[in-house]
Amino acid sequence: MESLLNVLTTKVNIISAISLKRQFEISFIDKDRWQLYLEGLGNTLIVTFFALILGIVIGAVVAIVRASYDKNYSEMKGGLGKILLAIFNIISKIYLTVVRGTPVVIQIMIMYYIIFATSNNKIFVAILSFGINSGAYVAEIFRGGIMSIDEGQFEAGRSLGFNYVQTMVYVIIPQAFKTVLPTLGNEFIVLLKETAVSGYINWFNKSRRYCKRSYVSGIYAIVWCSSSLFDYGNVFLLVAW
Repeated sequence: MESLLNVLTTKVNIISAISLKRQFEISFIDKDRWQLYLEGLGNTLIVTFFALILGIVIGAVVAIVRASYDKNYSEMKGGLGKILLAIFNIISKIYLTVVRGTPVVIQIMIMYYIIFATSNNKIFVAILSFGINSGAYVAEIFRGGIMSIDEGQFEAGRSLGFNYVQTMVYVIIPQAFKTVLPTLGNEFIVLLKETAVSGYINWFNKSRRYCKRSYVSGIYAIVWCSSSLFDYGNVFLLVAW
Protein backbone atom coordinates (compact mmCIF):
# COMPACT_ATOMS: atom_id res chain seq x y z
CA MET A 1 0.00 0.00 0.00
CA GLU A 2 2.80 2.38 0.89
CA SER A 3 4.62 1.66 -2.36
CA LEU A 4 1.43 2.37 -4.30
CA LEU A 5 1.08 5.74 -2.60
CA ASN A 6 4.69 6.55 -3.43
CA VAL A 7 4.10 5.70 -7.09
CA LEU A 8 0.97 7.83 -7.21
CA THR A 9 2.77 10.71 -5.51
CA THR A 10 5.62 10.49 -8.01
CA LYS A 11 3.21 10.52 -10.95
CA VAL A 12 1.36 13.53 -9.53
CA ASN A 13 4.65 15.41 -9.13
CA ILE A 14 5.65 14.61 -12.70
CA ILE A 15 2.28 15.77 -14.04
CA SER A 16 2.50 18.95 -11.96
CA ALA A 17 5.99 19.68 -13.28
CA ILE A 18 4.85 19.19 -16.88
CA SER A 19 1.77 21.33 -16.26
CA LEU A 20 3.88 24.09 -14.70
CA LYS A 21 6.26 24.01 -17.65
CA ARG A 22 3.35 24.29 -20.06
CA GLN A 23 1.86 27.15 -18.06
CA PHE A 24 5.19 28.95 -18.25
CA GLU A 25 5.36 28.44 -22.01
CA ILE A 26 1.81 29.73 -22.49
CA SER A 27 2.37 32.77 -20.29
CA PHE A 28 5.84 33.82 -21.43
CA ILE A 29 7.02 32.00 -24.56
CA ASP A 30 3.98 31.54 -26.83
CA LYS A 31 3.36 34.48 -29.17
CA ASP A 32 6.28 36.33 -27.56
CA ARG A 33 4.20 37.27 -24.53
CA TRP A 34 7.40 37.94 -22.60
CA GLN A 35 7.43 41.25 -24.43
CA LEU A 36 4.35 42.30 -22.43
CA TYR A 37 6.27 41.84 -19.20
CA LEU A 38 9.23 43.78 -20.60
CA GLU A 39 6.90 46.54 -21.72
CA GLY A 40 5.36 46.52 -18.28
CA LEU A 41 8.73 46.95 -16.63
CA GLY A 42 9.44 49.98 -18.80
CA ASN A 43 6.07 51.56 -18.03
CA THR A 44 6.51 51.01 -14.31
CA LEU A 45 9.91 52.71 -14.29
CA ILE A 46 8.69 55.60 -16.48
CA VAL A 47 5.69 56.33 -14.25
CA THR A 48 7.71 55.97 -11.06
CA PHE A 49 10.61 58.18 -12.20
CA PHE A 50 8.57 61.09 -13.55
CA ALA A 51 6.05 60.90 -10.71
CA LEU A 52 8.90 61.17 -8.21
CA ILE A 53 10.37 64.15 -10.06
CA LEU A 54 6.98 65.87 -10.01
CA GLY A 55 6.56 64.96 -6.35
CA ILE A 56 9.94 66.46 -5.47
CA VAL A 57 9.07 69.73 -7.24
CA ILE A 58 5.67 70.00 -5.56
CA GLY A 59 7.04 68.86 -2.22
CA ALA A 60 9.90 71.37 -2.28
CA VAL A 61 7.54 74.29 -2.95
CA VAL A 62 5.07 73.24 -0.26
CA ALA A 63 7.88 72.58 2.23
CA ILE A 64 9.40 76.03 1.67
CA VAL A 65 6.01 77.67 2.21
CA ARG A 66 5.31 75.70 5.37
CA ALA A 67 8.81 76.17 6.81
CA SER A 68 8.81 79.88 5.98
CA TYR A 69 5.47 80.31 7.71
CA ASP A 70 6.61 78.46 10.82
CA LYS A 71 9.89 80.39 11.08
CA ASN A 72 9.06 83.88 9.91
CA TYR A 73 5.34 84.60 10.01
CA SER A 74 5.24 85.91 13.59
CA GLU A 75 8.21 88.23 12.90
CA MET A 76 7.00 89.56 9.54
CA LYS A 77 5.63 93.06 9.26
CA GLY A 78 2.07 93.48 8.05
CA GLY A 79 1.74 93.78 4.31
CA LEU A 80 1.01 91.90 1.10
CA GLY A 81 3.86 89.43 1.65
CA LYS A 82 2.52 88.33 5.00
CA ILE A 83 -1.00 87.95 3.63
CA LEU A 84 0.19 85.90 0.65
CA LEU A 85 2.31 83.66 2.90
CA ALA A 86 -0.71 83.01 5.12
CA ILE A 87 -2.88 82.17 2.08
CA PHE A 88 -0.26 79.84 0.60
CA ASN A 89 0.17 78.16 3.96
CA ILE A 90 -3.58 77.49 4.21
CA ILE A 91 -3.60 76.06 0.66
CA SER A 92 -0.61 73.88 1.53
CA LYS A 93 -2.31 72.56 4.66
CA ILE A 94 -5.48 71.72 2.72
CA TYR A 95 -3.42 69.98 0.04
CA LEU A 96 -1.51 67.92 2.60
CA THR A 97 -4.64 67.00 4.55
CA VAL A 98 -6.66 65.94 1.51
CA VAL A 99 -3.95 64.06 -0.35
CA ARG A 100 -2.50 62.27 2.68
CA GLY A 101 -5.96 61.55 4.06
CA THR A 102 -7.43 59.83 1.00
CA PRO A 103 -6.39 56.55 -0.69
CA VAL A 104 -4.28 56.85 -3.83
CA VAL A 105 -6.78 54.56 -5.59
CA ILE A 106 -9.51 57.16 -5.13
CA GLN A 107 -7.21 59.92 -6.34
CA ILE A 108 -6.20 58.16 -9.55
CA MET A 109 -9.81 57.21 -10.32
CA ILE A 110 -10.95 60.81 -9.84
CA MET A 111 -8.13 62.01 -12.08
CA TYR A 112 -8.86 59.54 -14.86
CA TYR A 113 -12.64 59.15 -14.79
CA ILE A 114 -13.60 62.74 -13.84
CA ILE A 115 -10.88 65.36 -14.36
CA PHE A 116 -9.30 63.76 -17.43
CA ALA A 117 -12.34 61.83 -18.59
CA THR A 118 -11.74 62.80 -22.23
CA SER A 119 -8.04 61.86 -22.21
CA ASN A 120 -6.69 58.52 -23.41
CA ASN A 121 -3.14 59.19 -22.23
CA LYS A 122 -3.12 56.87 -19.24
CA ILE A 123 0.60 57.20 -18.62
CA PHE A 124 0.24 60.97 -18.23
CA VAL A 125 -2.71 60.56 -15.86
CA ALA A 126 -0.79 58.01 -13.79
CA ILE A 127 2.30 60.24 -13.60
CA LEU A 128 0.22 63.25 -12.59
CA SER A 129 -1.79 61.31 -10.00
CA PHE A 130 1.17 59.65 -8.36
CA GLY A 131 3.22 62.84 -8.58
CA ILE A 132 0.58 64.85 -6.72
CA ASN A 133 0.21 62.08 -4.16
CA SER A 134 3.96 61.74 -3.68
CA GLY A 135 4.35 65.51 -3.39
CA ALA A 136 2.35 65.55 -0.15
CA TYR A 137 4.70 63.07 1.50
CA VAL A 138 7.85 64.60 0.02
CA ALA A 139 6.71 68.00 1.33
CA GLU A 140 6.78 66.76 4.92
CA ILE A 141 10.11 65.05 4.29
CA PHE A 142 11.62 68.28 2.98
CA ARG A 143 9.98 70.33 5.70
CA GLY A 144 11.57 68.13 8.34
CA GLY A 145 14.92 68.49 6.60
CA ILE A 146 14.65 72.28 6.43
CA MET A 147 13.62 72.58 10.06
CA SER A 148 16.57 70.38 11.08
CA ILE A 149 19.11 72.87 9.65
CA ASP A 150 20.68 75.00 12.36
CA GLU A 151 19.46 78.58 12.55
CA GLY A 152 23.06 79.73 12.34
CA GLN A 153 23.18 78.58 8.72
CA PHE A 154 20.37 80.95 7.86
CA GLU A 155 22.04 83.80 9.69
CA ALA A 156 25.31 83.05 7.88
CA GLY A 157 23.57 83.34 4.54
CA ARG A 158 21.99 86.66 5.46
CA SER A 159 25.36 87.95 6.68
CA LEU A 160 26.75 87.27 3.19
CA GLY A 161 24.20 89.66 1.72
CA PHE A 162 21.68 87.05 0.52
CA ASN A 163 18.01 87.82 0.82
CA TYR A 164 15.60 85.24 2.22
CA VAL A 165 14.98 83.44 -1.10
CA GLN A 166 18.68 83.33 -2.00
CA THR A 167 19.53 81.99 1.45
CA MET A 168 16.96 79.22 1.07
CA VAL A 169 18.12 78.31 -2.45
CA TYR A 170 21.90 78.47 -1.97
CA VAL A 171 22.37 77.60 1.71
CA ILE A 172 19.41 75.84 3.33
CA ILE A 173 17.90 73.69 0.55
CA PRO A 174 21.17 71.97 -0.50
CA GLN A 175 21.86 70.95 3.09
CA ALA A 176 18.28 69.83 3.64
CA PHE A 177 18.32 67.79 0.40
CA LYS A 178 21.43 65.95 1.54
CA THR A 179 19.73 65.17 4.84
CA VAL A 180 16.54 63.79 3.33
CA LEU A 181 18.15 61.90 0.43
CA PRO A 182 17.90 58.44 2.10
CA THR A 183 14.23 59.07 2.87
CA LEU A 184 13.62 60.02 -0.75
CA GLY A 185 15.06 56.66 -1.73
CA ASN A 186 12.44 54.99 0.45
CA GLU A 187 9.76 57.14 -1.18
CA PHE A 188 10.91 55.90 -4.59
CA ILE A 189 10.47 52.28 -3.46
CA VAL A 190 7.01 52.99 -2.02
CA LEU A 191 6.00 54.80 -5.19
CA LEU A 192 7.24 51.89 -7.31
CA LYS A 193 4.89 49.56 -5.44
CA GLU A 194 1.98 51.99 -5.48
CA THR A 195 1.94 52.05 -9.29
CA ALA A 196 0.18 48.69 -9.07
CA VAL A 197 -3.12 50.42 -8.33
CA SER A 198 -3.13 51.89 -11.83
CA GLY A 199 -4.96 48.72 -12.83
CA TYR A 200 -8.12 50.59 -11.92
CA ILE A 201 -7.76 52.71 -15.05
CA ASN A 202 -7.45 49.62 -17.28
CA TRP A 203 -4.00 50.19 -18.67
CA PHE A 204 -3.08 48.11 -21.74
CA ASN A 205 -6.33 46.26 -22.38
CA LYS A 206 -4.63 44.19 -25.08
CA SER A 207 -3.00 42.06 -22.40
CA ARG A 208 -6.33 40.99 -20.93
CA ARG A 209 -7.13 38.63 -23.80
CA TYR A 210 -3.87 36.76 -23.27
CA CYS A 211 -4.73 36.08 -19.66
CA LYS A 212 -8.19 34.82 -20.57
CA ARG A 213 -6.65 32.16 -22.79
CA SER A 214 -4.34 30.68 -20.19
CA TYR A 215 -4.16 29.84 -16.52
CA VAL A 216 -0.95 30.78 -14.82
CA SER A 217 0.06 30.62 -11.21
CA GLY A 218 3.08 31.17 -9.05
CA ILE A 219 3.94 34.64 -7.85
CA TYR A 220 1.27 37.10 -6.78
CA ALA A 221 1.43 39.22 -9.90
CA ILE A 222 0.87 36.25 -12.21
CA VAL A 223 -1.91 34.86 -10.03
CA TRP A 224 -3.57 38.25 -10.46
CA CYS A 225 -3.50 37.63 -14.19
CA SER A 226 -5.68 34.54 -13.83
CA SER A 227 -8.01 35.89 -11.14
CA SER A 228 -11.54 36.90 -12.05
CA LEU A 229 -11.67 39.25 -9.05
CA PHE A 230 -9.19 41.73 -10.51
CA ASP A 231 -8.72 43.51 -13.80
CA TYR A 232 -5.38 42.48 -15.28
CA GLY A 233 -5.57 45.32 -17.83
CA ASN A 234 -2.27 46.82 -16.65
CA VAL A 235 0.75 44.87 -17.73
CA PHE A 236 3.05 46.94 -15.57
CA LEU A 237 1.34 45.56 -12.46
CA LEU A 238 3.37 42.40 -12.98
CA VAL A 239 6.61 44.17 -12.19
CA ALA A 240 5.31 46.31 -9.36
CA TRP A 241 5.29 43.54 -6.77
